[in-house]
Formats: sequence, structure tokens, C-alpha cells
Amino acid sequence: MEIKTVGIDLAKNVFQIHGMNERGKPILRKQLKRDQVVVFFANLPPCLIGMEACSSAHYWARKLEELGHTVRLMAPQFVKPYVKSNKNDAADAEAICEAVTRPTMRFVPIKNVEQQSVLALHRARQGFVKARTAQANPSSDGYCYVNAGKVRARGFEAEISGEVIERLQLPVGYTQTKTLDDIDTSLNGVALNGNNLFDKRYYATIGTETFGNYYGDPRNFIVSVKASF
Repeated sequence: MEIKTVGIDLAKNVFQIHGMNERGKPILRKQLKRDQVVVFFANLPPCLIGMEACSSAHYWARKLEELGHTVRLMAPQFVKPYVKSNKNDAADAEAICEAVTRPTMRFVPIKNVEQQSVLALHRARQGFVKARTAQANPSSDGYCYVNAGKVRARGFEAEISGEVIERLQLPVGYTQTKTLDDIDTSLNGVALNGNNLFDKRYYATIGTETFGNYYGDPRNFIVSVKASF
């Protein structure tokens, strides 16, 4: 039977071809190298050819239209729902061939060489503008910030922990701080930490066949003083 619809999965070197007859039955599955594509379609009767839209798709669309074929380009996101199995070249070509026959499919206009050249200039300019903006405004979110100086934190923190009942360790803490902007004032602080206030004996880690159990620390207090000069 005569091939009426062809889907092409474009690539750098090897193209995957999928062809169907007028009833939608697959009658062609073939791989073509880049230099074989024009020769193959030159010997093929005029038919409908579908491809996913990309930069090289416009080049091949112009070539195939010169041979008398009707070429339609589609956005990849519109072709994806027609992929029936795991993603591979053969499945993609079949999905393209199926999608191009849908009456409600939206197609991408084929660009000529001049249109692609102008588009390339616009894309290059956008890249330069983005690079210039990033250099003038190095913050990641696109905003400039002014240094507000040092920050002073003032307040106190208290924490207590111990065995309230057997096998129940309960830590309780309270923190109250106040943060102020201050350029010249240094940060100072005093902290007092008390551990195992009831001086209970407890396991800190459970041993294994090669290591024994380890008891926790006895009652202890830690005093910390922080100052900057």
C-alpha cells in the first residue's frame, strides 16, 4: 500500500522513520542516516510528514517541501501524550506520525532562513542583556541590598533536663531575645547550662555484640562567656 503519513524523529546522525497508510496502519519502520534522508523522500510519493519543532526541523521542512511533500511541525509537548511505551526513537516517531493526523492539532509555522537569522540575533541580544543585568546586579534574586551594619542580640536563655520519672528524660528550655541593629556595639553574652540535675544513671548508647553500653554524663554545669574586643 502507498504511504500517506510519515513521522520523523530528528537526530544528529540517525533519523527514525515511521510510515502509515491511508487507514492508519503502520507499514514502514526505518532508520536513515543524515545523507540518506533527502534521497529516500525524493523517491517517495508526496505525503504528509510530521516532525517536532526545533531549529533543525525548519531546515528539514524546507528541504522536504521542495520535494513536493506536505510538512507539519508540532510542539514537543503536544506530541508527548501520543507516546505509547517507554521513550525511544521508534516510539517517538510513531507518536509524531499519530499526532500529525489529529484534526485539532496545533502546528508551528515553518520559518524561512531570514526569519531564523533574525530570531538568532534576538536570542543573542537577550543573552547579552541578561549577562549585563547579572553583572550589574549580582544578587541571585535580581535585587540590590544595602548593608545594615552589625546586629546585636540581647536576652537570656535557660534550659533544664532530667529524669522526671523512671526511663523518662524531659528537657525544658526558655529563650528570650531582642535583636537590634547596631554598627559599633560588639556582641557579648553569658550562658549557663546544667545537665542531669538529679544525677541519675542512664544509658547514653545501647551496645552491640562488639561494643558495650555507655552511660551518660553525671550531673554537670557549663558556664560560657562570649565577648568581642
